[in-house]
Amino acid sequence: MRIVPLITSVFVALALYVFIMERDALRAFANNDNPTAEPAAQAQQTDSDQPISVVAVHSVEQGVESGILLRGRTEAARRVDVRSETNGLVISDPLLKGAVVKQGDILCELDSGTRNAQLTEARARLTEAEANNTAAASLAQRGFTAETTAISRLAQLEAARAAVEQAEKELARLTIVAPFDGLLESDTAQLGSLLQPGSGCATLIDLDPIKFVGFVPERDIPKLTLGATAAARLVSGQAAQGFVTFVSRSADPQTRTFRVEITVPNPDLTFSDGMTAEILIALDGEKAHLLPQSALTLDDDGRLGIRAAIHNVARFLPVDVIRDDVSGIWVSGLPKEIDVIIVGQEYVTDGRAIRVSKRDLN
Repeated sequence: MRIVPLITSVFVALALYVFIMERDALRAFANNDNPTAEPAAQAQQTDSDQPISVVAVHSVEQGVESGILLRGRTEAARRVDVRSETNGLVISDPLLKGAVVKQGDILCELDSGTRNAQLTEARARLTEAEANNTAAASLAQRGFTAETTAISRLAQLEAARAAVEQAEKELARLTIVAPFDGLLESDTAQLGSLLQPGSGCATLIDLDPIKFVGFVPERDIPKLTLGATAAARLVSGQAAQGFVTFVSRSADPQTRTFRVEITVPNPDLTFSDGMTAEILIALDGEKAHLLPQSALTLDDDGRLGIRAAIHNVARFLPVDVIRDDVSGIWVSGLPKEIDVIIVGQEYVTDGRAIRVSKRDLN
């Protein structure tokens, strides 16, 4: 019975020894800590704090000519289907399409039929009405006839005058002329064909000046002004310059774009209707940075921008692209002067320490 207290005393002594002398090891064991892992973690933390080497260029803001680039087409300034106002047989030889005509040139001439006789009759009735009106007015003035008779004779005179004017206009309609200088887009009506009111005589287009037509996205409409300088280039390589003369205020319901017209002089008819063109409309100059396209990157939210080196720390700055060319890409939205990372920007995060090596932008 005396051995039990002895064993108890030994366990109590061992427990006191471990609790007092090996307290640190006991705490580490209780927390499942690995004493050898702490130096490795400290070493790893030290490596992550090391600056990452990057290459940056110093960029200074400069003026840039900006513009809106459109795909469009040429369009005649005027296009008219010249039609007959009366009926009759064509008695003039046809003009072939492609012919250049001047304002007032005869396009189609119709047979007069009995219209000359109708005009002669109308003029004779006018002469009779003038005589009757003169006699009735004289008699009414002397009291030999009723005043209503004189008024009736005056009405007959005015009707006769209207008949003469109508007959003269009907004869004038027999000659269909060009309403403006232009180019025939179709042959004129053939000799012997019968034209009715509304029948086509010819199609006439005006190519001087000519319009270059494009469609602008709604986000760019506030940038456009009437009178802005514009340049155009055809697929054949021909170039032209003109001015913005029309900006639509009504969007196309399908594409949500707005029609824009550029008027270009075309005295020698170099440009034809319906040709494909690339149009550049100049905008007011603005300040921007010219950077290599490789300098652009995206942040975690998908915004386009660059990584800048600011006090040896990487910072993401969003940018707006103006345009690109063979020298690089023009961007705005940055400070006047900035160090832009061009090598290593994909391997640093916002706020990461960096070691910067400078390179000449050129």
